[in-house]
Amino acid sequence: MPFVAITVASLLLTACGSGSGGGSGGTGAAGVAAGSDDVPTTDVVSSLGKDAGAAKLLPAGTKRLTVAISVGGTPPGTTYLADGTTPAGQDVDFTRAVGKVLGVRLKVEQASFEAILPALDSGKYDFGASNFGVTDERRRTIDFVTYVNDGQGFATREDSKLSRITDLRQLCGLKVATGAGTTFEATLEAGEHVCTDAGNKRYQVQTYSDPSAIWSSLQQGRSDVVMSTINGLRYAVAHQRGLKFLNEFHRLDVGFVFKKGTRLAPAFRAAVNKLIADGTYARILRKWGTSGSAISQSRISPPELKN
Repeated sequence: MPFVAITVASLLLTACGSGSGGGSGGTGAAGVAAGSDDVPTTDVVSSLGKDAGAAKLLPAGTKRLTVAISVGGTPPGTTYLADGTTPAGQDVDFTRAVGKVLGVRLKVEQASFEAILPALDSGKYDFGASNFGVTDERRRTIDFVTYVNDGQGFATREDSKLSRITDLRQLCGLKVATGAGTTFEATLEAGEHVCTDAGNKRYQVQTYSDPSAIWSSLQQGRSDVVMSTINGLRYAVAHQRGLKFLNEFHRLDVGFVFKKGTRLAPAFRAAVNKLIADGTYARILRKWGTSGSAISQSRISPPELKN
């Protein structure tokens, strides 16, 4: 029976854009390695076997796929284990699990977050797995297969007077740090006009490819607030002193990403639904403290959530 071989190509050893997440929902980030910064290593994938029903949906002759994953975030986003070479995180576990269910070999290549989507169209990668939020804008050029629900939120320093942010006009005059090439950057740039429309000073969007630079900017006072994934923010606040989570701003489904019109999507959807049905899905979420991000079923390129 075919097996999954995860190998990391050492392409870019710099940290990636902010596409990764952290603990969320009922379990909370504190459930991830509570009291320490250790990356969870419980194996919840290796025992999985091939599912014939899901595998038969693959295009004929599919034995090997190349996946791009951005590395450099904090758990449950993709990071490295103590050896400095083995990638670990929620997206890694879901990628490996789907590969096992479909019975295909997976070659994992590291890429910066903002470089993955453009490379899909060229055929460099068969799919990407780095907490990509489903938006209507992205659906015009790529296909999704959903596997969790996460979204956008805000965090800041504990001494900040900022509280719940429900309107981008609350950011007027502030410096907002976020990841390059993310839905957060797109949301902020699209809404910049709300401040000047109201006669206020616009907020300044500061983008970083290295997630650690985002938090350094906030901690050192170069930024006033961070916009990132709900899960990632909760994890950061639980593991860094002097920070506070403000609120969820906009929930989004998250999925594997593919070139538009891919024939892989039905098989991937069936594989995720198989994981949900057999309990593996819930075990992966519990491992990473993200049970609040569970979905009931996988879908192919659903409309963006409006909330």
